[in-house]
Amino acid sequence: MVDTTQTEREVSEDSTDATETERTTGQTLTVCPECDGRLEHDHKHGETACVECGFIVDENEIDHGPEWRAHTADERDQRSRVGSPTTKMLHDEGVSTEIDWRNEDAYGNSLSSRQRQKVNRLRTWHTRSQTTNPQERNLKHALGEIGRMASALGLPQSTRETASVIYRRALDEDLLRGRSIEGMSTAAVYAAARQAGIPRSLDEVAAVSRIEQLRITRTYRHLIRELGLEIEPADPLDYIPRLVSDLDLSEEAEQRSRDLLTTVIETEERYLSGKNPVGLAAAAVYAGALLTNEKATQEAVGEVADISKPTIRKRYPDLLEIGEDLQVP
Repeated sequence: MVDTTQTEREVSEDSTDATETERTTGQTLTVCPECDGRLEHDHKHGETACVECGFIVDENEIDHGPEWRAHTADERDQRSRVGSPTTKMLHDEGVSTEIDWRNEDAYGNSLSSRQRQKVNRLRTWHTRSQTTNPQERNLKHALGEIGRMASALGLPQSTRETASVIYRRALDEDLLRGRSIEGMSTAAVYAAARQAGIPRSLDEVAAVSRIEQLRITRTYRHLIRELGLEIEPADPLDYIPRLVSDLDLSEEAEQRSRDLLTTVIETEERYLSGKNPVGLAAAAVYAGALLTNEKATQEAVGEVADISKPTIRKRYPDLLEIGEDLQVP
């Protein structure tokens, strides 16, 4: 009769020897040391065993995962014990704590009047303690402006992060001397959008800014020159999809507009020199709508693109003549 206890002891000793050999050599076993069979890891029991002979190669392995289960993203965020990653979009890069704006306790119950007054005082002192000098306060204000303008323009979070990095570089290079915080923040947002290839015109950026367009232009030119930012010229083709979508035109009109503008760019590159890319895109969209017999007035196109009617009236015949030499119906 086989001694079962002795057999289990021998298997356990062999498993311990295999594990010790693995730790000593620093190599991970890929096949069974007994029968060269395939090894399979059992996450539930923390064991690695051979599927052929059942030999346990490793046991009592450490589970590096959480001791809780989460089935949705909300559950995972609620049970996580770590905070958000650092970001350049906050003046302290997100390493500080925040007091929740909701006047509720940990169980979701509303706070009493006395408790709300206490929490409001704590929020006030917490905000004051986050900035210890004027430089930090100015940086906090600037990054807040960048976030506000990026949200109004519908820019993604990555572009907002880029704008924050550009502003911090300008601050390190002492480029804000003699210039306003709002002007440099707006220029950083516009430069980040241009770098990301997101079609946002200078008029659109000026509409959400607190300063006039001329100051934005001067600050933007100074910023890219001093920081050496490599920004490609604005492509009129990037503005066509948004204009077509806002005007509710068909895909055929968009394709005709794109074909007209592409032909002009490839054959008459000098024609684009010194011209507003948004104006060219608006003229191309209007010409495409005419060629497909769709209703799109010059006033409607100009309102969507923020371009005057004379600009569209002057540009679209040139596009038709240069592009396909078509007659306007």
